[in-house]
Parts: sequence; C-alpha cells; structure tokens
Amino acid sequence: MNCIKKILLLIFFSGTMLSTAQEIAVLKYSGGGDWYANPTALPNLIAYCNANINTAIKESPQTVTSASTTLFQYPYVHMTGHGNVFFSDEEAKNVRTYLLAGGFLHIDDNYGMEPYLRKEMVKIFPDKELVEIPADHLIFKEPYSFPEGLPKIHEHDGKRPQALGIIHENKLILLFTFESDLGDGWEDPEVHNDPEDIRQKALQMGANIISYAFKN
Repeated sequence: MNCIKKILLLIFFSGTMLSTAQEIAVLKYSGGGDWYANPTALPNLIAYCNANINTAIKESPQTVTSASTTLFQYPYVHMTGHGNVFFSDEEAKNVRTYLLAGGFLHIDDNYGMEPYLRKEMVKIFPDKELVEIPADHLIFKEPYSFPEGLPKIHEHDGKRPQALGIIHENKLILLFTFESDLGDGWEDPEVHNDPEDIRQKALQMGANIISYAFKN
C-alpha cells in the first residue's frame, strides 16, 4: 500500500486530519493486564530512531484505546504487558479494520501475556493464524541486520525468541515478539541493568520495526 493511499484510508476511518509530525501510540486494552508497563521504553526508542534512522517522531507516545477511532491516526501502535488481555467484539473489529487499512501493531510480550493474547487474536482475525516470521524477512534486514532473526534480550523461560505475525496481502501487519522482551531492552539502563550491547540490539531491532511500519 503506497503512502498516499494509507493516509487517505486513515483519514477516512478516523474522520480527522493527521498531524504533520510523526506519532506513535501505546494501546490501552481491557482485561486487567498492565498495558502501561515499561514507561521509559517507547520514549527511548523514539529518541534512538530520531537520532539514527532519520525519523521525526514526537517525543512522547500517545495512548489509544482498542475501540477508539483515533487508533487510525498512528502508523505504529505498541502493545505490551504481563497478564490478561481482552478485546470485546467492538474492539476486535476496530483493531482488525485499523490493521487492514494499513496500520501496524507490535505486541511485545513482557512475560506472561502470550496465552491470553493467542485467545484474543482469534477474535481479531478468525481467518488468519500467527505464523513465525523467517529470519530473511525485510524487518530483520534494514536499517540494521539481524541474520538470525529476533534477538534474545531477557531470558524469561529460556526459550528461543520468536517473531510471530499476521500477514495480509504479502505484508506483515501485526508482529508479536515472544521470549525476547524488546521493551525491557529499550528502558532506561538502570531499570534492568542490561549490558550496553544487549540494549543496542533491542534498540536496533525496535528501529527496524518502526522503519518497516512507516515504509510499508
């Protein structure tokens, strides 16, 4: 989908003009999970992208709810947490419409979200399944190279990191990062005391995701 078509679709669905500055948002969802986890993560990722990949994203991410029409104003929406996730039928329909209209949802499991999320994904895409994104996908190639795919940032259960996604018309529209915890790597250094090389991997992978969402 070209940029002009995406903008027209977003304006049509939101009923408002998009701002000229780039903005991204955090998804506030129902179910009791801590959607607000990792408060320093996105501001740090935004600063990294603006400094390194020529974006001009507003410093503070917005908060948007699953059922809101303002969802359509953002080319990239981030979702995270540790616990329960719930989408009503209205919310699921709104998120689905947003994604099919050209939006991008990145869900980063902060540990414990995965079983709840899988159940709710059926509401959003009853006709599609989460599939593993191969290491040769564009999202792992630019602007930073990850030849082995998604990096491992936090151990959690010690399982391999997985990038799962929903594909529509040969485009990745929803990315679920599992057993990686990129958001922890984006946070201020003193929050998790990650080595600098681990933080850099997390930020670079985040920059790849932002770049993909903005360009595709």
